[in-house]
Amino acid sequence: MKKQTNLFKNYLIPIIAIFLLVVLDQFTKSLAVAKLKGQDAVDLIRDVFQLYYLENKGAAFGIMQNKQIIFTIGAVIIICLIAYFWMRIPFEKKYVPLRICGILIVSGALGNMIDRLAQNYVVDFFYFKLIDFPIFNVADIYVTVACILFAYLLIFHYKEEDLKF
Repeated sequence: MKKQTNLFKNYLIPIIAIFLLVVLDQFTKSLAVAKLKGQDAVDLIRDVFQLYYLENKGAAFGIMQNKQIIFTIGAVIIICLIAYFWMRIPFEKKYVPLRICGILIVSGALGNMIDRLAQNYVVDFFYFKLIDFPIFNVADIYVTVACILFAYLLIFHYKEEDLKF
């Protein structure tokens, strides 16, 4: 029974979490298409934050336009690397934050990869007009939060010996 519990806790719960996060990302993108495409930007906070529909064929700041194959290969490599490290990280409570980072990064990579494969572009719709920040989506939020959390964990939380697995 313990082996089934561990299998569920260590692998099935993360897969379910990734699935749910990808569904949330895809749902918000479908709402953006339905409500924002072909419309003027919607001010949530006047001159600060908007909902602004964009079909992004590149990366942030419009770099690497129409290089979908590179982004797709990159996402597959990242997902494979995280899966590899997932199996190497001890299944101990102190490593849960690292695992959460992995779940968020995989979810974000899958969410945007689905768009790239299905449509040849990524639907973006959040825009910080005040600072002219690149337009982004929920999958981008997952990856950004995970990377910030990961950096924090490496700098302030884990010691070098904690990461020798």
